[in-house]
Amino acid sequence: MELPRIVAVGSGVILELPEICADLLLKRRGLIITGPRTEDVVGKAIFELLEDAGFQPETLICSASKLEEVDRAERLGQEIGAGFLIGAGGGRSIDIAKLASLRLNIPFLSVPTAASHDGICSSQASLTVNGETTSLPAQSPLAIVADTKIISQAPARLLAAGCGDIISNYTAILDWQLAHRLRNEEFSEYASALSGMTARMIVELASDIRPGLEESAKIVVKALISSGVAMSIAGSSRPASGSEHKFAHAMNRIAPGRALHGELCGLGTIMMMYLHGGDWKMIKSALLQVGAPTTAAEAGLEAENVIEAMINAHEIRPERYTILDTGLNRIAAVRAAEVTGII
Repeated sequence: MELPRIVAVGSGVILELPEICADLLLKRRGLIITGPRTEDVVGKAIFELLEDAGFQPETLICSASKLEEVDRAERLGQEIGAGFLIGAGGGRSIDIAKLASLRLNIPFLSVPTAASHDGICSSQASLTVNGETTSLPAQSPLAIVADTKIISQAPARLLAAGCGDIISNYTAILDWQLAHRLRNEEFSEYASALSGMTARMIVELASDIRPGLEESAKIVVKALISSGVAMSIAGSSRPASGSEHKFAHAMNRIAPGRALHGELCGLGTIMMMYLHGGDWKMIKSALLQVGAPTTAAEAGLEAENVIEAMINAHEIRPERYTILDTGLNRIAAVRAAEVTGII
C-alpha cells in the first residue's frame, strides 16, 4: 500500500513546498516536470521557491502524454542526478513524473493545477502507447501539494470533469462487486467504502460546487485524493474504474480528443447505472448541477459513436470483468443510450 506522507490542500500552500521537501529529507537536486502552459501558471514559481530555499531544481517541459516524454524525463533525471521529481500541472505532467520516478527509483511530488481527475494521487499513469490511451502501473506521490487558489482559476470544464471522474466510482464499485460474486475476484470492503463515500459526497454537494470558488476546488480535490487512496488500498484502480471507464476508453479509440476523460466517464456512469438497474437519474442530475455534459451532443459526440463504444467497450482490458463483459448487442446499447437521454 503506497500512500502520500504529506497532503497539503488550501489557499497558497504552494509556498510550503520547500518546507515540505525539507521535511521529507529530499536531496537538493530536483527535476520539475511541467507543460507549456502550466510552466507559467506554476512551474516558474516552483523553480524560484526551491532555488531560494537552497535546492537545485531543473525544469523539463513536456507537451504530450507519451512514453517518449517519460524517456526524456528519465534521461534528464539521470544526467542531473535528481533525487526527486515534481509533476506540476495537469494530468500529463503528473503522469509522466509518476512513471519516470518509478523508473529512476526516486520519489515524486504531485502539484496539480486542476481538479480534473483522480490521477493526482493514484499509482496509475495514463499515457498514449502505439496511438492508444493506456493505463500503466506507476508510483504514488510521496506528497501532494494542491493550492486551491491556483486550482480554482482553472477552466470550469476541468472541475466538472473531475466531478465526473469521482461520480463514476458508483458504477466502478458495482462492477467490482459483480466480479467478486461471479469471478471470485478479490474485494476490499474498506477500499470500496472509501471510494463510495467520495462519490456520494460529490453527488450530495453538487449544487454547491461552482467554478472559480476555492471552497469548491477544495471539495473536489479532497474527493479526488480520497479516490486515489482507495485505489492504493485496493492495490489496483478497481475502486474507481469499471465499465464506465471501458466506455470512456472505447470512445477515445473511436473519436479521440472530442471530450475530457472525466466527461466521458460521467456519460458512461449514467448508462452503466441504468444497466445495473440503479438510480441513473441521480447521477445525471448531479452531473447537470456541476456543469458536466449529460448528452452526447453536449460532449461533442456523435450518437452512432456512442452506440459503437457501448458495443465494443468489453474489448478494453478484458481481464477486468464488468457488467459489459458478456457484450451488449446493438438493440440493448441503443436502448441504454436512449432511455437515459444520452442520445
